[in-house]
Amino acid sequence: MDKWFKGKRILVTGGCQGIGQGLVTELWKQGANVVAISNQPENLKKLKQQYPCIDVATVDLRNWEQTREIVDSLGAFDGLVNNAGVAIIEPFLEATPGSFDDSISINVKAVMNVSQIVAKKMIENKINGAIVNVSSQASKAALKDHLVYCASKAAVDSITRVMALELGPFGIRVNTVNPTAIMTEMGHKIWAEPSKSETMLSKIPLGRFGEVHEVVNVIMFLLSNGASMISGVQLPVDGGFLAT
Repeated sequence: MDKWFKGKRILVTGGCQGIGQGLVTELWKQGANVVAISNQPENLKKLKQQYPCIDVATVDLRNWEQTREIVDSLGAFDGLVNNAGVAIIEPFLEATPGSFDDSISINVKAVMNVSQIVAKKMIENKINGAIVNVSSQASKAALKDHLVYCASKAAVDSITRVMALELGPFGIRVNTVNPTAIMTEMGHKIWAEPSKSETMLSKIPLGRFGEVHEVVNVIMFLLSNGASMISGVQLPVDGGFLAT
């Protein structure tokens, strides 16, 4: 798998923390030319200082036109990972229009926007590319207080299937990964309290939450030619959560 990444250009949104940062650094280790985009300039600066060969760009993915301009200026890519996302936790009866709009703008519209630009350049340059959208187990199971998050991730799964259908004739594969709770820095803070973690853990047959590298490994596989006949799937990385 590592030979496939050597010299390939890969774009990762939300690439300066959590799963995104883990993915960006692993792609770099395997010889890819990586571009990380985010709305967090300080974190991007730290990433660039640590890995000077990784290119970075600052953009607020909620800004449709600015995103199109910046992504278009970055040139053609062999792979894209739509990793940027937001999780707004509110009970159904307290969910607000603003929360819904922000979730859809970042988790869904940005995926469509960035993917349109990257896919068009793949087609123009006759690149048999791969796109991976980071979804969630929340797209397929009801999670308490996750109304807008569940809705947005279900939309990600749906647009992924349509993208796979329409881009397949051009040799472009599109898939999602659907993780359970992952122990990023934020994940450790959210799930540190037993009162919050026990219910979720009780539904995971493997009895633990996921680690960043376990999601990164799956994304790397779906990007690589090892997954050359896989397109339009939603691949859980959930320790069996969705099997119960």
